[in-house]
Amino acid sequence: MDREHVSSGTEWESTVGYSRAVRTGDEIHVSGTTATDEDGAVVAPGDPYAQTVRAIENVADALAALDASLSDVVRTRLFVTDIDDWEEIGRAHGEFFDTVRPATTMVQVERLIDPAMLVEVEAIARL
Repeated sequence: MDREHVSSGTEWESTVGYSRAVRTGDEIHVSGTTATDEDGAVVAPGDPYAQTVRAIENVADALAALDASLSDVVRTRLFVTDIDDWEEIGRAHGEFFDTVRPATTMVQVERLIDPAMLVEVEAIARL
């Protein structure tokens, strides 16, 4: 089976041993993706809505590198540091996936790798 990898170029990928996204056949798995810019800096500290938007934009970029789009997403997982932010995070998710309607899960976690990160998004797409 062919296997394609997408890298975001962050130091974490080589240190931890993972890829931003992996495509095998007609399925793409996008790793947990946070609200970071091209240099790896956290975008919009303290703003769960803006961080969710940026994280999903980063997911979309990884999918595009594998000839897919958000419309191909069948599953998302949202890891959040404060479940009380669910409405803002959910609003951002809904703006991207309104008609796609993937299966999704949102869970609160104690923390993410950087304390400024409020949300992490995983996705699975099928072509």
